[in-house]
Amino acid sequence: MRSIKNSFFYLTIIGGFSVLIYWIILKGKMLEIGQNIVSHQSGKGHWSDFITSMSHNLQNPLAILLVQIITIILVARFFGWICRKIGQPSVIGEIIAGIVLGPSLIGMYFPEFSGMLFPKDSLGNLQFLSQIGLIFFMFVIGMELDLKALKNKAHDAVVISHASIIIPFSLGLGLAYFMYHSFAPSGVEFTSFALFLGIAMSITAFPVLARIVQERGIHKTKLGAIAITCAAADDITAWCILAAVIAIVKAGSFMSSLYVMAMAVFYVILMLKLVRPFLKKVGDLNATRESLNKPVVAIFFLTLLLSSYVSELIGIHALFGAFMAGAIMPENSKFRNIFIEKVEDVSVIVLLPLFFVFTGLRTQIGSIDEPHLWKITGLIILVAVVGKFFGSAFAAKVVGHSWKDSLSIGALMNTRGLMELVVLNIGYDLGVLSTQIFTMMVIMALVTTFMTGPALDLINYVFRAKPTIIPEEISSKSKYKILISFASADKGKTLLKVANSLVKKQGGNTIVTAMHLLLSSELHSFDVKDHEKETFLPVISESENLNQKIVTLFKVSNDIDSEITETANHGEYDLLLVGLGQSIFEGTLLGKVLGFTTRIINPDRLIDKITGKEGLFENSPFDERTRQIIANSKMPVGILVDKELEEINRVFMPIFNKEDGFLLEFAQKLIHNNGSQITVLDVLGEIKDNREIQESVRSIEQIAPNHIMMMQERIIKKEFLEQQDLMIISLESWKKLIDSHSPWLNNTPSVLIIKP
Repeated sequence: MRSIKNSFFYLTIIGGFSVLIYWIILKGKMLEIGQNIVSHQSGKGHWSDFITSMSHNLQNPLAILLVQIITIILVARFFGWICRKIGQPSVIGEIIAGIVLGPSLIGMYFPEFSGMLFPKDSLGNLQFLSQIGLIFFMFVIGMELDLKALKNKAHDAVVISHASIIIPFSLGLGLAYFMYHSFAPSGVEFTSFALFLGIAMSITAFPVLARIVQERGIHKTKLGAIAITCAAADDITAWCILAAVIAIVKAGSFMSSLYVMAMAVFYVILMLKLVRPFLKKVGDLNATRESLNKPVVAIFFLTLLLSSYVSELIGIHALFGAFMAGAIMPENSKFRNIFIEKVEDVSVIVLLPLFFVFTGLRTQIGSIDEPHLWKITGLIILVAVVGKFFGSAFAAKVVGHSWKDSLSIGALMNTRGLMELVVLNIGYDLGVLSTQIFTMMVIMALVTTFMTGPALDLINYVFRAKPTIIPEEISSKSKYKILISFASADKGKTLLKVANSLVKKQGGNTIVTAMHLLLSSELHSFDVKDHEKETFLPVISESENLNQKIVTLFKVSNDIDSEITETANHGEYDLLLVGLGQSIFEGTLLGKVLGFTTRIINPDRLIDKITGKEGLFENSPFDERTRQIIANSKMPVGILVDKELEEINRVFMPIFNKEDGFLLEFAQKLIHNNGSQITVLDVLGEIKDNREIQESVRSIEQIAPNHIMMMQERIIKKEFLEQQDLMIISLESWKKLIDSHSPWLNNTPSVLIIKP
C-alpha cells in the first residue's frame, strides 16, 4: 500500500512540474520577440551541428588539459614499467616518455597529432600544474630527510658530499668557460651561465638514489646508510647553493643578491625557530591516522603553500620553500609516513609525470644535428661523470672506505634523475640555458642515471667475494650445531640458556650461533649499527656468564621467516631454536594478535593460534608465514614459549605415542650437559607397550639413575607443575593436549614445542 502511495506521489510530482516547466519555456519564447537572437546552428543538419559542438568541446582548455594528463600518465607508466623490467628506476622511463611525446619524436614525425595534443597556448596550464606537482614532491623529499640522524651520523658523509659538489662544480665552471661564446644565450652574463652549469654538474637525485638503494636491498647496510646520508647532505647543500645562484641571476649582480640571501637566511631561521616548534606541537597531538583530520591536514598544507610563496617572493624559487616546509615537519616517523601517503599518491602518480613530459616538450634532440654538437654532449657527460663519480669515490676512499664501497658511493652519487631536470628547467625558465644546451644536459641526466645500475653491477662483479650465507666457522659438519634466532636481547638470552643446557659439557664439539634479524622497515639505516651493538651486547654478556662460546650473525631482511629457514638449512644446523611472542614475530601483526608477553595465561590457546584452529589466520598471511619456519626447516625446530624461564633443572616431557620417542634424545642431552631432572609422563599408557622407548629410558637410567623418572598420570597436580622449569613436548602431542582440554595446561611452566 505504501509503495502504491509513493509511486502515485512520484508520478504526480514529476508529471505536474514537467508540464509547468514546458509552459514556462513556451511563455519564455514569446519574450524573444524583438531580440537579436544569434543561432548556434549551422543549418547543415543536426549531425553536423553535433560534430561542430564536439569539435568545439575538444578545443576547450579544460578538455585539452584532461586529455594531456590521461595521455601523459598512460605513456609515463608504460615506459616506467619497461625500465623496471630491465632493472632501471621508473623515473628514467618517465623522462623518456616526456622526450617521446615531445618534439624529439612525436613532434618530429607526427606534427599534426602533436600540435592537436600539445598546442602551444596550452603549455602554460601544463607548466603551472607540473610546478604544483613539483612543489608537493619536494615537500615529500624534505619530509623523507632525517635531519637529526644527519646531524649525528654525517661526519664522513658531509666530507664526501661536499667534495662531490665542489669538484664537479669547479669542472662545470671550467666547461662553461669554453662553452660560453658558442652556447650561452645572448645577453646572459658569464657568471649566471657558469653558475648554472656548475650546479647542474654537482646535483645528486636523492629520491632516485634512495629508490635504487632500497630496491637493491642495501639501505640498511653500512654502504646504503653512508650513500643515503651523502645524498641527503648533498641535497641540502645543493639546494642552498641553487637558492644563492637564483638570487644572483635574478638580482643581476652579486652585491644585489646579498639582500636576497640575507632575506633567505632570515626566512630559514624563522622556519626553524618559530614554525617548526609550532608544527611539532600540532604533530604530537595528532600523530595517529584517526586524529589527523581535515583541519589538521589543512594547517600543514597551508604551511607548505605559504613557505613556497614566501621563498618565491624572496627570489629563491618556490621549490626551495616546499623542500624547507617538508624538512621542518614533525620528526615523528609515524606522523610523517601518514602524511607522505596523503601527498605522495597524487603528486607522484598524477602531477609529477606532467613535469617529465613538459621537460620532454622542451627537449629538442633534433637541435643537436651536427657531429661536433654530439661531441660536446659527450664532453658534458664525461665531465659530469669524472666530477661526480670519481670525485665522490676519491673522497670516500680518503675518509677510510674500501675501494668497493668508495666506487659504489661514487656510482650512486652520480645519479641525477629528477633533481637535475628541476635545476635545468629553472635555468631554462630564467633564460640562462638555451634550448640546445638544455637538451644536452637532459641527455647527460638520462645517461648518468641510467648508468648507475650497470655500474653497481660491474663494481660488485669486480670485487665479488665467495657468497656465504653463514659465517665460515659454522661450515664444519662434524659438530653439533644450534641456531637460535631472536628479535630482542631478553629473548636471545633465554634461548641461549636453552641451547647451553643442551651442549654445555660438549665443549669444542658444538657451535651455537645467535642470529638477530631486523625487518628492513623497522629502523632507519643510520641506526642499524647501534641497534646491532645494543641487541647483541646483553647476549654476548650472557654467553660469557654461561661460559658458552657463540657465533653472532646479524641480517637485515624483508622476509624474516624465509631468512630464518634459508640460513638454518644452508648451514645444516642440527637444531633451530626460535621464540614466540616477543621474539621472531615481535613487532609484527602476529605478535599483536597472539598477545604474548612473558606471562602466557592460557597456553592451550597457543597451538590453536599457531595452527589456525581458532580461525584467526585462515584468511591471514601470517598463517602461512607462521607455518613456514616449521614446514621449510630441514632440521628439528624448537619453539620456546617463555614464561620467565630462569633455570632448566626440572623438566617434564608428556609422551602420547611412539613417535614422541625422539624427545628422549633431548632428555639425554639435558641430563648429560645440564644435570636436569627429567620426568617422562606416559599420558596414554603408550610407553609400557613400546619396547624401543622403554630401552631408551633404561639406557638413560643406567648412566644417570637419579635423573629420570616415569609417571603415568592423566591428571597432573598444580603443585607438580609449579615445581617444573620447562615442559618439552612434540608439536603433534601439543595438539592432542588441546583436543583433550587438559585443565593443567593453565599452570604449565615455559614450553618448548619441538618439531622433529
